[in-house]
Amino acid sequence: MKTRITELLGIEHPIIQGGMAWAAEHHLAAAVSEAGGLGLIGAASAPEDVIRREIRAAKELTDKPFGVNVMLLSPYADEVAKVVVEEGIKVVTTGAGNPGKYMEMWKAAGIKVIPVVASVALARMMEKAGADAVVAEGTESGGHIGAATTMTLVPQVVDAVTIPVIAAGGIADGRGLAAAMMLGAQAVQIGTRFCVANECICHENYKKKIIKAKDIDSTVTGRSHGHPIRCLRNQMTREYIKLEEQGAGFEELEHLTLGSLRNAVIDGDVKTGTVMAGQIAGMVKEEQSCAEIIADIMTKAESLLNR
Repeated sequence: MKTRITELLGIEHPIIQGGMAWAAEHHLAAAVSEAGGLGLIGAASAPEDVIRREIRAAKELTDKPFGVNVMLLSPYADEVAKVVVEEGIKVVTTGAGNPGKYMEMWKAAGIKVIPVVASVALARMMEKAGADAVVAEGTESGGHIGAATTMTLVPQVVDAVTIPVIAAGGIADGRGLAAAMMLGAQAVQIGTRFCVANECICHENYKKKIIKAKDIDSTVTGRSHGHPIRCLRNQMTREYIKLEEQGAGFEELEHLTLGSLRNAVIDGDVKTGTVMAGQIAGMVKEEQSCAEIIADIMTKAESLLNR
């Protein structure tokens, strides 16, 4: 399926894997790219040497295009911004802020810059700053979220900018891709379903938690201090929300979740760890390879769009 995004990024299918912290490392990114999508290494808060190693390890596994998601709030963002240039990365997605200060350096290196946005205003700002495309991410997605739903955000962003729009949040199958295309998107970004991919390093407990999830098992922590995060309900979320209702301060709440995402993803602590996943978790029913996931999505989407 050819779209403005597949042409822009030199990929076969309009599917981008989310740059999930801890989960999106070189094995997953390379497998998604090998299957015709765009794999991403999630830089999160990792230092530059770790990201350099991840990029080089991915290059050993694939010669297809892959990218890096740069988390702009990371204390290492400045260094990672340089590493992607030095290592010849051709696509960067960004989260948690405005990548304006790196734009000149990245564009000079021929990097395609794709910020994640949660509002029309930010999408317009990113287009003005020189972004090549934007990911319009709805509140259904896992991890850090905005307020607007994918269904309402995507068409408004499509109408507001001339650059291609990628839809994210609440998309797990071919129906979601087809719906996104009907809203005017040129591709989709998918996170939760790739967390259960065979090639993903997420702990088996984490994968099982997603596979067993029902439609009502998603919740949001952090609304009280303006940093909402969507994850699956567990002992930690119940305690966190109870503290929020009692008016606990940011520091006390932060202490409760310190290192909890790593604990869940790597160590498999799905009781007191943070199991970031989107509202779509209830639709994810099995572990598959990245190639199977992408083939499944594309077959269904093409059949619907060709009707």
